[in-house]
Amino acid sequence: MGASNYVEGVDLAFKIILGISFFFLIGITTVMLYFVIRYRRKKHPVAIQMKDNNLLEITWITIPLILVLLMFYFGYVAFRPQRIVPKDAMPISVIAKMWFWTFEYEGGKQSPVLVVPLKKPILLNLHSDDVIHSLYIPAFRIKEDVVPGKSNYMWFIPEQLGEYDILCTAYCGLRHSYMETKARVVTEAEYQAWLLALPAKSSEPAGLTILKKNACTGCHSIDGTKLVSASFKGLYGKTEKVLTDGKERSITVDDAYIKTSVYEPDKDIVVGFPKGVMKTYKGIVTEEELNQVIDYFKTIK
Repeated sequence: MGASNYVEGVDLAFKIILGISFFFLIGITTVMLYFVIRYRRKKHPVAIQMKDNNLLEITWITIPLILVLLMFYFGYVAFRPQRIVPKDAMPISVIAKMWFWTFEYEGGKQSPVLVVPLKKPILLNLHSDDVIHSLYIPAFRIKEDVVPGKSNYMWFIPEQLGEYDILCTAYCGLRHSYMETKARVVTEAEYQAWLLALPAKSSEPAGLTILKKNACTGCHSIDGTKLVSASFKGLYGKTEKVLTDGKERSITVDDAYIKTSVYEPDKDIVVGFPKGVMKTYKGIVTEEELNQVIDYFKTIK
């Protein structure tokens, strides 16, 4: 028994395809070596053209056709159940952002890890807030793309207690390889206790929530790491050299500068960073939200 209800079917399809591949690898290589030795120029200096062998043509059409249909059948048998969701499946929303996963449970409770009860059907409703991601749980043998503006889903039944890796398999930016978390399978009693203790609302600062919502952390880190643009860590109050109308000048990062950068991003370009990368957030981020972001900047020194 595997970690989920899909392990047996997916592994069987994989073994069949792998076995067929090895059969042809060994078979074709063996025939090729035989022909090289049997029909080498030294033994047959005059080449003979052979054609119109109906038996050979029927054979090399029929056998590959049967094998391809066999692989399709077992692949379909493994895939088809993944799209038929049981009516009693427990729904969990999955939000993908650069570069982390968020799992939302009933009552709006959120967690950075996926916690599910043993032997219960789980439905994951997949959403992306920025770019294309792909949710992959290797131990469960499931993977689905998470595309912005498009709803997708996956479901499974966890069959074994334990902790399993969750990865993103679609390249989604500079920190794609860091977009990983865990799936924890626990007993029903442990799950209910965990869910009860989970805070009803996120405890993160409102400003950080707004940054994540608008995918700002995709280009700006909050830990000092240099990405596409400057890090937000230690930004407020910092002296920067910027280009304004082609002229270099020094500014202090304050409320006014941040608001200008958000609503008119190409007005003052920090020296060393390209122009035209950031879009304007005028009409997207309100004044109130921007003030919350500024308050958050003041706390990350």
